[in-house]
Amino acid sequence: MGKFSEVRSNGGLMHLIHSKYRADIDGLRALAVLSVVGYHAFPNWIMGGFIGVDIFFVISGFLISTIIFSSLEHDRFSFVEFYNRRIKRIFPALIIVLVSGYAIGWFNLLPNEFKQLGKHIAAGAGFSSNFILWNESGYFDNVAETKPLLHLWSLAIEEQFYIFWPLLLAFVWKRKWSFLHITTIIAVVSFAANIYLISKDQTAAFYWPISRFWELMTGGFLAYIVLNKPELNNNYKNIQSAVGAALLALSLIYINRYCKFPGWWALLPTVGTFFIISAGPTAWINNKCLSNKILVWFGIISYPLYLWHWSLLSFVRIVKGTVPTVEMRAATIFISIILAWITYILIAGC
Repeated sequence: MGKFSEVRSNGGLMHLIHSKYRADIDGLRALAVLSVVGYHAFPNWIMGGFIGVDIFFVISGFLISTIIFSSLEHDRFSFVEFYNRRIKRIFPALIIVLVSGYAIGWFNLLPNEFKQLGKHIAAGAGFSSNFILWNESGYFDNVAETKPLLHLWSLAIEEQFYIFWPLLLAFVWKRKWSFLHITTIIAVVSFAANIYLISKDQTAAFYWPISRFWELMTGGFLAYIVLNKPELNNNYKNIQSAVGAALLALSLIYINRYCKFPGWWALLPTVGTFFIISAGPTAWINNKCLSNKILVWFGIISYPLYLWHWSLLSFVRIVKGTVPTVEMRAATIFISIILAWITYILIAGC
């Protein structure tokens, strides 16, 4: 049993164990962010694009759980290093976007609008945007278009997961309980909460972590299989990948803002992402499609692109006073991509 702090070896610190880099996962990130960007810019063209967030949730659950499971099992888990890495990855790009949003808002917003922006900046920095937005309106309401930091709700849920999950797993490991059992229990409870809330309060089902954690747990469940039961998914890699791709395609085609989402509908992108990651980097779709250089590049800048695109689209909508033209929205996305790349370069790979 470890003490969940730095373990010294040969006079140096033993670091957290990280899984081998997979280009196909960066390609999957690209698919996720481009789906969300496409939906926000052209909602009538890519009606199911918002499911990109669900793809991100499964990816995050898989990667973070892989780090925590393997590090705990080898007595190399460090809370200090874990949270330090999260801060270094999340905060630099976030601060740049928040400060930029404040500056743009100063010159373009009315007093009441600027006051609301200030509240959303504080919520974004404190990773509580999902609760603030739940109290205000729904994600699909028209008024949402004039909230430049609306998209930070998903980042808040991920950060709440990053705080909760390692603490719980360290507790579980210390007591020699099963990672698989606790992951499954949380996933079942969370999914049940999702189904219950979708019929009672769809906005709560969309924004509350209790109704979203099952998607991250799906990634965590896969992480456990890959680390401890690899024989369960060693076969039929191409079939797994094809099924996953088909489920994501169905999600983009059939899910739209009028569906009761997440609810049962969220199973499509969540299970689809599970199968694609499970298939591994050697599956044909993963190797030939998701690992191509263009998608990998977009995957690398996916986080800053996610941060920039909605803020700029929203400010353009506010300044124009009506829905921007297709050309204006396309230009805004192009600028977002440039800013995302610059942000990535400035902070050495956020």
